[in-house]
Amino acid sequence: MATPVDEGPPRPLDRATRAIARALTFWRRSVQARVVASTVLLSAVVVGIVGAFLMQQTRDGLVDNRVDQVIAEAENETNDARELLRAARGIDVDESGQQDDLVEPIIGRGASRGFAVILSPAVGDGARLSDGGTKFTQGLDESSVPESLELHFSEPAATAWTFTTIATNRPIAGLPEGPGIVVGSQVTLPADNKTYTLYYIYSLDEERQTLALVGRALVTAGSLLLLLVAGLAWIVARQVVTPVRMARRVAERLAAGHLQERLRVTGEDDLARLATSFNQMASNLQKQIRQLEELSRLQRRFVSDVSHELRTPLTTVRMAGDVLHDARSDFDPATARAAELLQTELDRFEVLLADLLEISRFDAGAAVLEADDVNLVDVARRVADNTSALADQRDTRVIVDSPGHPCLAEADVRRVERIVRNLVTNAIDHAESRDIHILVGGDEHSAAIAVRDHGVGLGPGESAMVFNRFWRADPARARTSGGTGLGLSISLEDTHLHGGWLQAWGRPGEGSQFRLTLPRRLSQPLRHSPIPLVPLDAKETA
Repeated sequence: MATPVDEGPPRPLDRATRAIARALTFWRRSVQARVVASTVLLSAVVVGIVGAFLMQQTRDGLVDNRVDQVIAEAENETNDARELLRAARGIDVDESGQQDDLVEPIIGRGASRGFAVILSPAVGDGARLSDGGTKFTQGLDESSVPESLELHFSEPAATAWTFTTIATNRPIAGLPEGPGIVVGSQVTLPADNKTYTLYYIYSLDEERQTLALVGRALVTAGSLLLLLVAGLAWIVARQVVTPVRMARRVAERLAAGHLQERLRVTGEDDLARLATSFNQMASNLQKQIRQLEELSRLQRRFVSDVSHELRTPLTTVRMAGDVLHDARSDFDPATARAAELLQTELDRFEVLLADLLEISRFDAGAAVLEADDVNLVDVARRVADNTSALADQRDTRVIVDSPGHPCLAEADVRRVERIVRNLVTNAIDHAESRDIHILVGGDEHSAAIAVRDHGVGLGPGESAMVFNRFWRADPARARTSGGTGLGLSISLEDTHLHGGWLQAWGRPGEGSQFRLTLPRRLSQPLRHSPIPLVPLDAKETA
């Protein structure tokens, strides 16, 4: 006895794979989940677009308001500075002292109002802020003024502003590092009659915090809105899907044979009318099925009764026919020929009656298997021997291609032999004097017998119709084997009893191949056949 192998606990990857597989299965099968997911996704897109629009409008409003405010404040400071400079006498103070008198009051007011100031070198000297010689709020990094604004004021120009990123060497009260606005204005110093640029640097930190607050509020409101939409979509979808699921369950029970099942009808809406129509359909189907079952039962009973009732007169006619056939030598030629024809047709009639009785047993569900281990190679050889006389009459041969070793399967040997005999006699009828091959093969799970002929073959769609009762590909074609038209139908029923497959392949002019596949054990399901259905010598066409 084999020792079980301990594979250990499932790995995280395996658990994740199974979880993903379950999620995908749920997604494929649940209309409600797809409706909710689609609604939430579309709502998220709409909320995102609206939120982005609101954030853009809020940002633009805050920034525009701040820009107007700082420009106005910078203009006021510059105007005050100009008034102060016009009141000053250039001969009273030196150039540096006048610069200090100009910028120090502004720096002081900036410390209380939350802005910084830089006084650039004289315009036209070619000096840059980074070269030094500037007066500015302590702690401010001169790189806070963008180079583009410096270039703008490299010569006399009107007030201008731009966005910037504030940088500091040490913390400045009311002026944190980060986004800001720089406003530049020019003044003329009486001491040297040169033009200087005042840069006012304002922080946008308050607006940034306000914008972040608005963004958080929008995200929170949007998330709550999406949860609300998901809940509403789930409730609405459930109201629609629940009746559909109930209809599916009832339909499954109807398909399983519980014809009395009905949907519960509540209300007068569209779903209620659908349930009413479904119930009416189920009632009509139940009525029709009952009628068909009764008709089928009567037909089976009729066939069975007629078949049994014909046995007695057939026995009598058979006895009389045997007497006439034995005495045909004493008759004139015409009467002797009539006695031979009577004997032949009596044989056909007996076979037909036996087939009808067998069909009636299948229809009544009374057919049973007497299973045993059967060597299919022996079955194929016995059938070949028993049909050799008929094959000689049609100028053909039946050749067994066996694997050289027993090919066993659990089966009813009488029924399997009848299947193979029907396939071989049918092949003889259509072989057109070409050899017939019986192929036997097997593997670990299944065993198969295939009968290959190279005769007239089968047309498109005939491979499925060939197993219908009394069906003939060419009604004008004469039967030489005494067939009744029920042989392949009985063979198919015998195959189903074994849980096997009986399949046909054929092409006009290339012959046909019938394949019987049986499981090694009756309880085993079939998944493949050891013999291909399409012969290896067939000319495949595109």
